Amino acid sequence: MPMLSDPGRKYRPFPQINLPDRQWPSRTITAPPRWLSTDLRDGNQSIIDPMDSAKKNRFFDLLVEVGIKEIEVGFPSAGATEFDFISGLVKSGRIPDDVIVQVLTQSREDLIRTSFASLEGAKQAIVHLYNAVSPAWRDIVFRMTKPEVVEIARSGAKIMRDEAAKRPDTVWHFQYSPETFSTAEIDFSIEVCEAVMKVLAPTPEHPIILNLPATVEAATPNIYADQIEYFCRNLPNRESAVISLHTHNDRGTGVAAAELGLMAGADRVEGCLFGNGERTGNCCLVTVALNMYTQGIDPGLDFSDIDRVIETVEYCNELPVHQRHPYGGELVFTAFSGSHQDAIKKGFEAHAQQNDEQWRVPYLPIDPADLGRSYEAVIRVNSQSGKGGFAWVLEQNQGLKLPKKMQADFSKHVQRMADELGRELNAADIWQAFKSAYYVQTHPKHFQLVDYDEGRAADGTRIFSGTISVKGEEQRVSGRGKGLISSVLTTLEESFGVNLSVLDYTEHAMGTGRDARAAAYLMCETGDGDIIWGCGIDEDVATASVRAVLSAANTAVGQQG
Repeated sequence: MPMLSDPGRKYRPFPQINLPDRQWPSRTITAPPRWLSTDLRDGNQSIIDPMDSAKKNRFFDLLVEVGIKEIEVGFPSAGATEFDFISGLVKSGRIPDDVIVQVLTQSREDLIRTSFASLEGAKQAIVHLYNAVSPAWRDIVFRMTKPEVVEIARSGAKIMRDEAAKRPDTVWHFQYSPETFSTAEIDFSIEVCEAVMKVLAPTPEHPIILNLPATVEAATPNIYADQIEYFCRNLPNRESAVISLHTHNDRGTGVAAAELGLMAGADRVEGCLFGNGERTGNCCLVTVALNMYTQGIDPGLDFSDIDRVIETVEYCNELPVHQRHPYGGELVFTAFSGSHQDAIKKGFEAHAQQNDEQWRVPYLPIDPADLGRSYEAVIRVNSQSGKGGFAWVLEQNQGLKLPKKMQADFSKHVQRMADELGRELNAADIWQAFKSAYYVQTHPKHFQLVDYDEGRAADGTRIFSGTISVKGEEQRVSGRGKGLISSVLTTLEESFGVNLSVLDYTEHAMGTGRDARAAAYLMCETGDGDIIWGCGIDEDVATASVRAVLSAANTAVGQQG
């Protein structure tokens, strides 16, 4: 069936929240929220093959290491596998004192009792009760009235209260979710939550967690923020409640909804690492945390080795983290476009000269090094790349800092290789193209330096005297000039008929310390008026300049066929 020409016949726009004096748009996030990972529950229930105990334990250890202090470890009434994992985790003593585990239960007496049984012996724990409250669930799924829905929540809260009282050695925290909150009448959600609070009697010192899920994301994130602000304003005894967010990504704005929800007054964010979850996934905790980090806020979570985090998440979920996923994807810090590469290269050069740590590199909202990534893959080269791209790769991998004009000359060689291969060029490809283009460290070649001496004549001119292999045959040659380079040029012209004049010369050290090598670059004009380049690399800077002259000579001979 094709898409409708008039979708309004089938779909209705989501209603606005009447909040003309909304305050959240003028607020900013200045501190991190409480974080809860639901990877082991919401994430686990959404994957094709749910995690076994070994994977769950590995994931739990990762979450603790990252710094998450509240972890929803499962749905104990779902079956023996879930129950045994949770009970075993509690009894193992592996839960740190500053970490609270949470379990989820529907508002049914047998399920609630099973949930408490799974946590027997825990020092502290959160029991998370939920029931759906929106019209679609009331009318279609459960066929219940509003008072009946309120009673389900109230009766479940009473059972939670009584089960907790039977286990006084555990510090119990209660969480309630009016499931499908974002598509329910907001005043009714407040009514249900108030009924639960009256049963559980939270205080500011021991608050209830009220989790307000966008179970199915059905509106723009600003509407969700309005719902959160309205809820916070109108909830009785607000100071005795922690407002928690649980957004989904059906419209692609789960992260934005969570951020605006925090601005609207929420205190806590639930989600999964890299956004795993039902359908299009939950809010990505990594993205929200690192968004804060780039605004100068310590999120309290540590992703210093993000690739190791990804490795564990992919192994346990058996799902890949997308290459374009914010902060974690393989390609998120990579530029192929020539203009982007040039800007990034200049940004890194400017950053190296700064007197402070402020990060201002174009196209990179965060320093990849903060996440354990190297700069090596920031710029990659294909047929869309410009000269800044391969110049960066050569500098990072070989220590060569090509002059601007030489970059332009080399770009045609790179472009030719990219077109011929029809794929991305790696560092080895680019290095091979450079060596071939300028006869650097390649054999055989027309002119090959064997050895040389430099002397000074009585009139002050320099004398080059050396052995050069020409097409494999060694010849002793010499020549005079005002300097070493000019004496080599004279030698080439007098001995081999190669006429070159120097237009530009640069050199630089390749690295630091006693073992640093030198690179020399020579821009020359041939007798026919062609512009050619040469490059020489050697431990000795003078020898590097000689090799640069011979490199240019080889290029000149190569152009003659």
